[in-house]
Amino acid sequence: MSHRLPVLVLLLLPVSTLVAADRYAGLETAKYLGALKVETTLPGTKNFTEGPAVNADGHVFFTNPGEILKWEPATKTLSAFRKPSNGANGQAFDPQGRLLHCEAADGTNGRVTRTDMQTGEIAVLCDKFGGFPLGGPNDVCVDGSGRIYFTSRLANTNPATGNVNSVYRIDPNGKTARILAAPDIDMPNGLAVSPDSHTLYLIESDGRANRARVIRAYDLKPDGAVANHRILYTFYPGRGGDGMRVDAAGNLYIAAGLHKTRGTSETLDTRPGIHVLTPQGKLVAFVETPEDTITNCAFGGPDHRTLYVTCGRFLLSLPAKHAGSPLYRTGKQPPLSK
Repeated sequence: MSHRLPVLVLLLLPVSTLVAADRYAGLETAKYLGALKVETTLPGTKNFTEGPAVNADGHVFFTNPGEILKWEPATKTLSAFRKPSNGANGQAFDPQGRLLHCEAADGTNGRVTRTDMQTGEIAVLCDKFGGFPLGGPNDVCVDGSGRIYFTSRLANTNPATGNVNSVYRIDPNGKTARILAAPDIDMPNGLAVSPDSHTLYLIESDGRANRARVIRAYDLKPDGAVANHRILYTFYPGRGGDGMRVDAAGNLYIAAGLHKTRGTSETLDTRPGIHVLTPQGKLVAFVETPEDTITNCAFGGPDHRTLYVTCGRFLLSLPAKHAGSPLYRTGKQPPLSK
């Protein structure tokens, strides 16, 4: 018996429905990800988990409004790492095992900081550029040379009166450079560097109509500058990506999609979950997550083959067939004692 829809029915379906159906057809999810598991569920109704990062001991640090939490998978222990958090959002560990934070604060006076996990000392790496406040730093990653890349967003669109939506780089000597800015980019969100540090990936995710909801790729030069922009993948008209990570083979794991509309132009064409793209931009795997809004992911576990996912009130995990990028394997620093 044929399961094909009649031609007339296909012609009557909205184009977006056909695109969505094609997006998820023929995937090979089992070659990349296993079954979804709930690690822990936060109590209350005002949770918005984000910013997962895993240290050398396998502990998962992630953000929630007003706090940074710590999950110890071996003992299934959840504790507060920092409260208040100054609006911490995206996080990553640097090669020395220090935790980097994008602190959005009130959205106008954010900063990028670094916590020494031995002493608890917090260093401010950047809170201004060009004499103006950063705005709201959103997500952060590190390349093989120890350079830090972060996105920052704010309402201002006039570069004469303040910073605009941008991507910045902090070099090991502490100097900050802006490498991308509006209008060349629209609404920068998550970002990641390929395992060989030759490519920078950037998520653009703007809920307004006819705005970018794409994954951009750039060649990353030896000095940390970017060139040769191309669009790797588009999620439009659905909700675009939020955060992402890369595995050792160079595949991208992107948190994207919605279960229900939220008053924007975003449709439900992008299903909520982890989308796996090859370095060439082909969608090869997808695992759906249980509720809005999926935000980010991070590799961890003893063999770096566990993908932790922040999603609403949940911290989730997925077994991964490929280990996370070596760039995520940080130097060992003992966690702060309680």
